[in-house]
This record gives sequence, C-alpha cells and structure tokens, in this order.
Amino acid sequence: MTMRKLLMVFLFLAAVAPIRLFAQTKPGTVDIFMGADFNYRDIYFNNRVYDVLLNLTPGIKWNMGHRWEVAAQVLVPVVNQYGDRYKKVRLNMAVLSKQLAVGQHWKMKLSGGLFGSERYGLDWKNMVAFNPWLAMTAQVGLTGHCSMAAGWEASPMRRLTVQVGPEVYLHRWNTQLSVRGGRYLYGDYGVVGEGYRHFKHVSVGVYVSYSNKGKEDAGFKVILMLPPYRRTARKVNIRPASNFRLTYSVEANGYANATYFTDPEQNERTGWFDRDLLPWGTDTMTPDFTFKEKEATR
Repeated sequence: MTMRKLLMVFLFLAAVAPIRLFAQTKPGTVDIFMGADFNYRDIYFNNRVYDVLLNLTPGIKWNMGHRWEVAAQVLVPVVNQYGDRYKKVRLNMAVLSKQLAVGQHWKMKLSGGLFGSERYGLDWKNMVAFNPWLAMTAQVGLTGHCSMAAGWEASPMRRLTVQVGPEVYLHRWNTQLSVRGGRYLYGDYGVVGEGYRHFKHVSVGVYVSYSNKGKEDAGFKVILMLPPYRRTARKVNIRPASNFRLTYSVEANGYANATYFTDPEQNERTGWFDRDLLPWGTDTMTPDFTFKEKEATR
C-alpha cells in the first residue's frame, strides 16, 4: 500500500466517524502530566553491570471532543549512561488521533504525527470483539524515521508495518492472552505471544517472541497505575502520568519485533481505546481512576 493510498483511507475513515459515536467523557479538557521513562541494558566493556537511561516525560493531552485528541510528550534526561545521543531535551511525541466505532463490535483509532521509537507517519489500530472473551486486533502503520536527538534526522514514510492476531480475555481470573504476528519496524517478520494477569491497579505479564532476524526472545512486563485514583475533573488537570511501565527482555534486542506507541500513556493494561468505547477486556474491570466534578465557587 502506498503512502497516498493509506492517507486516503485515513481521511475517509475520519470522515465517516458519525457512523456510531459514543458519549465523550471529558470534552474540551486539557491534561498536563509528568512521568518517567526508565531504560537499562547489559554491558560488557566497563565496570557497570548495566547502563541506565532515566528520562522525565512531561506531556499534555487536549481532548477536543467527539473523540478527537492531541497529545505531545518531551524527554528530559536525568541520568544518562547511554551516550551523547541521549543527552538532549527533545520532543518525543506529537500526535493527532481519532477514535470511532462501527456497529456494535468494531472499534478503531487513527493517528498521525510524531510517534514513539523515533517514528513519524500514520497509524490505524482496530479491534473486533466477537463475544465477551474473544476479539481480533490489527494495527497498520506507514512511517519514517524522525529524530531530534542529534540534530534533525528524518527519512521518507516508506516503512509499512502490520501486526494482527487474536486476544482472549478470561473474566473469572482477569487474565488476558494474545498472539500477534506480522511485519515490524526494521523489516523483520515475527510473532509475539503475551499473557497478563490484571490485579487492582497492577498488571503483570510474560511474553515470548520470535523474529526472523532476532530469533527467540522472552521476558516480562509490569504495569503500575499511579495514584491518586480519585481525581477532580477540571478544564485543566495537572497530575502524574497514568502509569509506570517496565519491560525486561532476556535478549535485549531492540531491533527485533520492534514497534512504536502513538500515545504518551499507552500501555497494555488500558489498551488502545477509551474504556467506554465498546468496552471489552480490562474495560469491564473496576476503573483505576474515578472522577468527581469540581465544586462551583460562589
């Protein structure tokens, strides 16, 4: 699929958004938040066991209504043992996105802009829920490289990525299983299987993967939803980031089965979509965050 064709699909789907819209939770609000991005890697040529890279991640989201959203995030290095390339304060994400549902079972999210993993372009996420425990997901992206770490670096939007596969949610145990395969960021083909057990405010998961370039890999992920869990809904909200996410990989190969995020707070617990848009999986759990309206001043 060429860039022009993918752009035409993106614009068409945004245009037909009124097919089915759901109540917007907080139209017109702005969220300003702060999180942390923790990275580490095995090293073999100095006295440290690991190299560490710790960034602060201030971000902003503007909920424009009708499920349109603008989001941006900046990386601010605090601890950097990765080298000069990672020492600059730089823009990490700047994304315009739109969510919509078609009928009672299909929901999608279209995004365009600067994504994570130093990518920019267009992204189309989909989920079709067949029943309360079985769904199919698909993600298609057309991206190029874009980095502000060492000056301005960019390449044309020519990298097509596709991942597709089923998800199973076992409500009795709040357990989610998924398998996705396809073409990834660096042109490799692979498959990733994941399993998560969701607890109150915490999700713990394991994964195994195979890539024709990186071969076998495995690891675990921990997602911690950050307090306060009771929040006041204002037009402008200043808060911590919604979650802290940690991934450990046995092989630590950043070029195998690599993908990108299109939301500064994206994580496997909350998924790709608003929880009230055709709720499925963890959307049906007790919400991590509840909101109260700010009392009017006299």
